Amino acid sequence: MRAVLIATLACAVMAVDVAAVSQAQAQLSGGMTGFGRGNRRPGGEEEKKPQYVPQAKASEKIFPLDSTWTAVSLNGKPFAGGDRPSFIIDKQYRARGYGGCNTFAATAFPLKEQHIAVGPLALTKKACDKGLAATEQAFFIALRTAAVWDMVGSQLVLKSPNGELKFDRAL
Repeated sequence: MRAVLIATLACAVMAVDVAAVSQAQAQLSGGMTGFGRGNRRPGGEEEKKPQYVPQAKASEKIFPLDSTWTAVSLNGKPFAGGDRPSFIIDKQYRARGYGGCNTFAATAFPLKEQHIAVGPLALTKKACDKGLAATEQAFFIALRTAAVWDMVGSQLVLKSPNGELKFDRAL
């Protein structure tokens, strides 16, 4: 029994010593224990790291929804005649319009950083003059593959690998 009491007393003294050593270490390290202790300077001062500041972006333009646009040119070549292609994108992101002979409908989403995604086109299939059909097909391909849009003055410009479409706002 006496051996058990001596062993218990020795353990209690050892526990008090460990607690005192831990407290002394905490005081020396500025009260920090565990994670973050290596990031402190002696005396409890925090190390100042440069703060990340994102670069200022130019103000992002907002796509003009619910506006009707009439095509002016494709790759610098003007559209001739009174039946120029046109389109509108409404607030539900439904694009619809006229290609010069046929009408079309699609989904179109203006994206961040002035990108645009135009879905597959649903077209009517009217018989057209060959020259008009070729111009209309070039318009539809450029519209469908449009990737970037911009407002240049009062004109809407859609850029794609297949050409650059320029539009004026219709009345």
